[in-house]
Amino acid sequence: MLRADLTEACRRPAAREGTMTSSKTPLAVAAADVPARTKPSNYPEPFASRMARREKRALGDFFALKNFGVNLTRIAPGGESALMHAHSRQDELVYVLEGEAVLATPSGETRLTPGMCAGFPARGEAHHILNRSDRDLVILEIGDRPEGDEGSYPQDDIQAVMGADGKWRFTRKDGAPY
Repeated sequence: MLRADLTEACRRPAAREGTMTSSKTPLAVAAADVPARTKPSNYPEPFASRMARREKRALGDFFALKNFGVNLTRIAPGGESALMHAHSRQDELVYVLEGEAVLATPSGETRLTPGMCAGFPARGEAHHILNRSDRDLVILEIGDRPEGDEGSYPQDDIQAVMGADGKWRFTRKDGAPY
């Protein structure tokens, strides 16, 4: 498939029936060829701008996966994967492909290098990935998509609830909207 055809296919939702894909959605692609999200973050300001140094390619969405998501995420030096957070129902796994990461949690920091991974069960310890190196960090982020998931953020005045439509709703911790 030519890059222009792939880009056009990425703009349309994948149509699937059984185990076959539509003729518009390829069965396999180079992950780096999946277009990056046009909006770098779903967070409201002042948090969204903190995600300016990350680029996500939503591989799971590209293939219309419904039960779990996979992101190929590139984090530039000084960037972070997300605000420090924990999920109420979602399990997550991060796998380092390139570069050096710092896994930060309330209990400390752990250096992650290529080939290492870290897992976060639902209701587990809050976490996020930082890039304190001088080169890009590339990770795979994998998580299920449970209905009714909530995100808690111990370092910031924000909370999140997954809507029935699969979209996050953000408020302040006192429930006031952003």
